[in-house]
Amino acid sequence: MHTPDRDRRPGFGTLAVHAGQEPDPSTGAIMPPIYQTSTYVQKAPGEHFGYEYARVSNPTRTALEGNLAALEGARHAVAFASGVAATDALIKCLRPGDHIVASNDLYGGTHRLFRQVFGPFGIRSSFIDMTDPDAVEGALTPETKLLWIETPTNPLLRVVDVRALCDKARARGIDVAVDNTFATPYLQQPLALGADLVVHSTTKYLGGHSDVIGGVVCTNRDDWEEKLRFLIKSAGAAPGPMDCFLTLRGTKTLHLRMQRHCENAARIAEHLAAHPKVGRVYYPGLPDDPGHDVARRQMRDFGGMVSFVLRDETLEKALHVLSNTTVFALAESLGGVESLINHPATMTHASIPREERLKAGLSDSLIRLSVGVESVEDLIADLDRALAGV
Repeated sequence: MHTPDRDRRPGFGTLAVHAGQEPDPSTGAIMPPIYQTSTYVQKAPGEHFGYEYARVSNPTRTALEGNLAALEGARHAVAFASGVAATDALIKCLRPGDHIVASNDLYGGTHRLFRQVFGPFGIRSSFIDMTDPDAVEGALTPETKLLWIETPTNPLLRVVDVRALCDKARARGIDVAVDNTFATPYLQQPLALGADLVVHSTTKYLGGHSDVIGGVVCTNRDDWEEKLRFLIKSAGAAPGPMDCFLTLRGTKTLHLRMQRHCENAARIAEHLAAHPKVGRVYYPGLPDDPGHDVARRQMRDFGGMVSFVLRDETLEKALHVLSNTTVFALAESLGGVESLINHPATMTHASIPREERLKAGLSDSLIRLSVGVESVEDLIADLDRALAGV
């Protein structure tokens, strides 16, 4: 990437558009080609042009990894077929008897992976409120090898002080991974706060258009990159070249989209907080939110996710709202340009036992919004129409 001043790090928008990519030298194509190939011709046995087999590496994937590493301020980025595949590979680097301390308010698929997939292999997980430093301290054991942080959390938008927990973990020789999917590198860069690893479902805001599945792990540590690339080669959770191309298409507008996501979410959170039928709004941008001060300190803005419960906190009335929007689409996932409405208890977090969900504060009537980039007046009117029927 060419910049006028080589001593100055380019701004985020410039990195989003250019990092990891150069015009194709043979044709001048401005976008990296989609290298739709499974293997590569070698000059002689063992003498190749940098690529041997597409499960191991692919030039389109290389471009994406360079782009994502630059956005997270990382030396390395290792792309995977999905966000869960990225998490799976990371946990496979642990061993039976190891212990993970994770957020108790986190993506249901991560909980399922830790508890139901890796638990039987002897990797134990504890799920705690990571906004409470004393609770984190009390959960650490001599066997703890990994601190798994989500911030803001999914779906209650709690904000975890990344730097404070990284300091605690470093003092005990524990690695820290941060799921940065909700914030994106535009709003938050956990490696700069002391984390060892950053994980994304690139399906969400990084892809940004609800048309591709992917994941990535970013790190500054050579040992972690080596372990993760070994797992790509050996276990095969590699993204296809078209998936990498589509994700690169998405990252070029990440900074622009996130600005609108944040603006719209802030307007909607303020509107819902003042609505007579809404009981509580979860959004770190609200001044009275418990995580507001930490979010101001470690984030550029407050994100595009909003959760809320009705004043009359019954499942029946929540389901009425969920089923009566027209601009907000009732669907799983998040982070696309279109607005989505979701019921965590029966959709994204249904795999977490109900008792654990309730203990973590995730009620059956909680509604989660992924606020898109549409005209905010239309989004507010859509929610008002659904709330009017309650």
